[in-house]
Amino acid sequence: MKLTVSTLAAMAGGKIEGDGNTVITGFAKIEEAKSGDISFIANPLYSHFYETTEASALLVANDFKPESPRSITLIRVADPYSTLAEVLTAFDKMKSRKKGIENPAFVDADATLGADIYVGAFAYIGKGASVGNRSMIYPQTYIGSDVSIGEDCIIYPGAKIYDGCRIGNRCIIHSGVVIGADGFGFAPKGERYEKIPQIGIVEIADDVEIGANTTIDRATFGHTYIGEGTKLDNLIQVAHNVEIGENNVFAAQTGIAGSTHIGNNNRVGGQCGFSGHIRVGNDNEFGAQSGIPNNVGSNKRLIGYPAIEARKFAKNLVYINKLEELFKK
Repeated sequence: MKLTVSTLAAMAGGKIEGDGNTVITGFAKIEEAKSGDISFIANPLYSHFYETTEASALLVANDFKPESPRSITLIRVADPYSTLAEVLTAFDKMKSRKKGIENPAFVDADATLGADIYVGAFAYIGKGASVGNRSMIYPQTYIGSDVSIGEDCIIYPGAKIYDGCRIGNRCIIHSGVVIGADGFGFAPKGERYEKIPQIGIVEIADDVEIGANTTIDRATFGHTYIGEGTKLDNLIQVAHNVEIGENNVFAAQTGIAGSTHIGNNNRVGGQCGFSGHIRVGNDNEFGAQSGIPNNVGSNKRLIGYPAIEARKFAKNLVYINKLEELFKK
């Protein structure tokens, strides 16, 4: 990578303070940056690193005021953090990308492959499957029969997508992900459990990212659905017939039981658990390790088990910490 500050500022729509001809050769955290790196200050807690960083350039907010002048070139923008994401995305797109079908890979004669795609060695693409333009299927990936994958997707090594599942455009599926395994459906029959066939599918909308080793089960019938723009971290379990709306973020080790419906723009901390057959509204925040056994409306901030309002949880924690003293009295 070799870009000038002027080029990066043009990408970011920012204003330069300093030398626009400064050459940038890498990105780094502000406390670890060296000469040639660009970093950023988005959180005021990191502002003190301005005095010691060795970075050649910084992305900073329009209202950033250094305590003392230094010979660091600044790019001023409205939001350094989101701007960094845009710049990194633009830079990533500049990299050369793989194309073509490597050997040995199996592509069924009835599969449909778009233009400029990549299929890595030992990948399997089944009968009737389709892969959209510019998508990349990395080695040792399994794409089952009648699977549909949209354009500009990345399916990383070792991901498994079972028969009939549908993936939208610009999705990223990381290694070890399993999409379309059977839902956990068993009917008691005497002292035994009899398997209920899971004949539905998983449908994933556009711009979804799924972290490593996450599993999304196929529906008993109908579909398990992940809405547009939703991001799932690593090691998440999404059970059969769950429906998740748009632009949600779920942190690692969260589990969502069957037939639960979750709305839009929710933010879910790590290790949260959602009971089955409940409904969750929009724009909620769930603290890490929250347990959600019942329906939740919208615009809530919840934590704990059972999850309660965050302020009430904090008050209760104060009381709990005083229990020993109260028992002594």
